[in-house]
Amino acid sequence: MGVISEFKAFAVKGNVIDMAVGIIIGAAFGKIVTSFVGDVVMPPIGLLIGGVDFSDLAITLKAAEGDAPAVVLAYGKFIQSLIDFIIVAFAIFMGIKAINQLKREEAAAPSLPPVPSKEEELLSEIRDLLKAQNNQP
Repeated sequence: MGVISEFKAFAVKGNVIDMAVGIIIGAAFGKIVTSFVGDVVMPPIGLLIGGVDFSDLAITLKAAEGDAPAVVLAYGKFIQSLIDFIIVAFAIFMGIKAINQLKREEAAAPSLPPVPSKEEELLSEIRDLLKAQNNQP
């Protein structure tokens, strides 16, 4: 029973549950980013560079023989994945940069010191008067 109770304590800890929620949200966010890159960002870029699709670039190392498929070095898919990664990384960088800018503006906003209440002002005056009395010869 010791192993089962230890596993239960581990599985119910907040860190494990938070991590699971983070992974699930991360997977959903990954789909959003993939759609953003594939459906929103890449079409204009493809239009700008003349509709070039790198994923078709490949070198055939060995032609197909009978039932054996061809051996292909598909370097174009790698180039396309690299371009997609750079675009995604840049988009995430810009989003995080905007969030950090908002945080900096929020932190830089000067906060006025709290106005002392009437009681605090009165106590400060009493303190100052007592100091003045104690310092007199």
